[in-house]
Amino acid sequence: MARPSALVDTRIIHCGDCLDQLRKLPDACVDLIYIDPPFNSNQSYEVFWGETKEKRSFEDRHASTEAYIDFMRPRCVELARVLKKTGSFYYHCDWHASHYVKVMLDQLLGENFFQGEIVWKRTSAHANVVQNYARVHDSILFYVGSEEFTWHQQHVPYDDEYIDTFFDQVDEKGEKYARRDLTASMQRASSGQLYERKGLRPPPSRCWAMTKDRMDELDAQGRIHWPKKAGGMPRLKLYPKDLPGVPLSDIWTDIPPLHNLSQERLGYPTQKPLLLLDRIIKTSSNENDIVLDAFCGCGTALVAAQNLKRQWIGIDVSPTACRVMAKRLRDVCGLPEDERAWKAGRGFIVRDLPWTEERLRKIPPFEFENWAVIALGGIPNKAQVGDMGIDGRIFPVSAVPTKGGPNAELGFMDDWYPVQVKQKDKAGRPDIDAFEAAMIRTERKKGFFVSFDFSSDALTEADRFFRKEHRVIVPLTVREILDEQIAKKLV
Repeated sequence: MARPSALVDTRIIHCGDCLDQLRKLPDACVDLIYIDPPFNSNQSYEVFWGETKEKRSFEDRHASTEAYIDFMRPRCVELARVLKKTGSFYYHCDWHASHYVKVMLDQLLGENFFQGEIVWKRTSAHANVVQNYARVHDSILFYVGSEEFTWHQQHVPYDDEYIDTFFDQVDEKGEKYARRDLTASMQRASSGQLYERKGLRPPPSRCWAMTKDRMDELDAQGRIHWPKKAGGMPRLKLYPKDLPGVPLSDIWTDIPPLHNLSQERLGYPTQKPLLLLDRIIKTSSNENDIVLDAFCGCGTALVAAQNLKRQWIGIDVSPTACRVMAKRLRDVCGLPEDERAWKAGRGFIVRDLPWTEERLRKIPPFEFENWAVIALGGIPNKAQVGDMGIDGRIFPVSAVPTKGGPNAELGFMDDWYPVQVKQKDKAGRPDIDAFEAAMIRTERKKGFFVSFDFSSDALTEADRFFRKEHRVIVPLTVREILDEQIAKKLV
């Protein structure tokens, strides 16, 4: 576990506009910033939250590039302010506005501190491309706070063609190797590098590149190729495994995008692979440094930072996103969401979620449904439209994962409880009637119904349903959920 920062509170997810949250942070307090804000794409995404299984329309609200830049500029001003001089800034975008974003960041961070544009191949060419080149990459604009920035060189493995070309020798074990010179210029000579080995000396004006002890050590390991012909010179056997690999370039094709069957996929339309954030964080930060993601969506940057023993701060405007990323930190990282554990340096917290009845009444219906189902430990329904009276499912601990079949997407056998959610002052008998029909249709023996309150007719009908059909409907109020008084009812 990374140590808590003395400069600013970390391991916090803030729910709200990042502009408001960033203004609360002190100057020069963050070591690494990564953001992946909504692109100015004028597209509509069908969002499938894998953990929450909710389908909703995700519409780009930016009517034009100018409006998009106007939206991002004040937020990037604050991001530039909180970045340390030794820090790095990564802005993830696509072809729609990347050139305009670069001009803006040149003005805010300084064009001299622009380190380059990383091209990440995020997908393969599509068959339906008409009269255009297939757009398969994203751009990640890389800036630093000063010339003294954190940098850890990363490498990628050699490809087969490189190894076949340059490692053209094969040893007795069948391993490929290259032969390298064992001599060096006399300008580097020392008394320990002028000696005779197996009757051989370096040519004039040259010396051995290592001491005699080191030469003997390598020889004992079978790492030296001795010449068979007179006048030849020994050569060092250099294996691919001896080298770190190829220095990482600014074109990344080795990190595949998430596909429908990816285990880490949550369904967020612009979710990025964990490997992508691992690479950025390893390259541009040290252990215990502070990583900030101001548009953290489903929390990939936070999970990567936590796994790599960094401190982190996450901000997102969506309550659903904040709850999903909190669940991800608990499930994937084993990090407790607990105020006392957080104060002791062992957990994390979520701030400013709409956890009051007043605020919950005002959020959009799909957000309210997500909040309720996730609060119960369930998975919201895949489709909001045509959900047939079921907004989510709770899987008991006894549910067994399946490897395939019609339930493979959910990953469980047919063992679940339905959840219905109504953002009403009082759910009435017609609401209960509809839920009863859904329970009978899906052959469920127990279900949960969430609302702000229930009419007496609704409660009477739930009781009648139990006596007649021997099926249980558990009514839960928002207040009971907020007060965490639901444990006994969930049993």
